[in-house]
Amino acid sequence: MAEVYISIGSNIDRDVQIVVAVNALKVEFGKVELSSVYECAPVGFIGDDFYNLVAKVETDKSPAYIGELLKQLEKQQGRVDFSKKFSARKMDLDILLYNDLVMDNPVQIPRDEIPKNAYVLEPLAELAPNMVHPLLKITYQEMWQSFDKSQQHLQKIPFTWPA
Repeated sequence: MAEVYISIGSNIDRDVQIVVAVNALKVEFGKVELSSVYECAPVGFIGDDFYNLVAKVETDKSPAYIGELLKQLEKQQGRVDFSKKFSARKMDLDILLYNDLVMDNPVQIPRDEIPKNAYVLEPLAELAPNMVHPLLKITYQEMWQSFDKSQQHLQKIPFTWPA
């Protein structure tokens, strides 16, 4: 079984969308471990603040299968333009890690945004602090400790998950 870390983000109907995303992951994978929910300003465009978190699942499904599943979940929530990187969205789901696998196709693993974006790195460091990045060879906690936090402000928010 592979340990897979998935980023979840939303800045449109975000309270509902992150619940929809997590519930869909539970249906597909069963047990899902979650980081805290963080609020942050969008990166690369002007818009409403995002809610972001990271989920950990265990699966025997392939990275290609999971990547396609995540894309289908985004489409079900109305995403149509996958070429537009920096834009508002109801649901944004990406595989961050799949064990210590390194690959570029059909999906990029590890996701190159991990060391660049606080909204991915802080929840990942919370969920897997001692896990080592397969290319950079440092832990996510060490990566977060050395991250320039003045560039992107995150705020951990109290989030009540429906029963």
